[in-house]
Amino acid sequence: MTNQVSNEWTLAIKGMTCASCAGRVEKALLNVSGVVTAEINLALETAKVSSVDKVTTKQLIAAVDAAGYQAQLLTAQNDSAEHLADSYRRNQWWPSALAAVLSLPLVIAMVAEWLGWQGQLSGWLQWALATPVQFWLGWRFYKAGWHALKAGAGNMDLLVAIGTSAA
Repeated sequence: MTNQVSNEWTLAIKGMTCASCAGRVEKALLNVSGVVTAEINLALETAKVSSVDKVTTKQLIAAVDAAGYQAQLLTAQNDSAEHLADSYRRNQWWPSALAAVLSLPLVIAMVAEWLGWQGQLSGWLQWALATPVQFWLGWRFYKAGWHALKAGAGNMDLLVAIGTSAA
């Protein structure tokens, strides 16, 4: 006897940053009893899930949450996946731009040293420029890395957090 697909949902998934994240979300959804298929789109941050009658959206969202990500049911009322992805991209350029501006004086000083200039920025100025980049603008790496650790897995966010924090 085969399971007939009777429910199909599209979930918006927040927090996926790499292919291993998408794989963990897919595995978590497929582990829900009654789920037949789970197709993850990392670029759009969505999951299309097909299941039999006994599966609820609460079960799907709980499975994604347990894997360390956030899920929300997409409906016509709360937006399309493409619109959510566009909105996210429009609002996420500024942290990278600010980090580049704050890092530029440090990079210029390093490049100038290669060229023979022996001037150096004061330690306090270096600290003042680097600290917001590391702990405010880079906080998302610590947060996502922590969620990966809690889920018993590693991801690129965890590697970035460890690599930039180790002396």
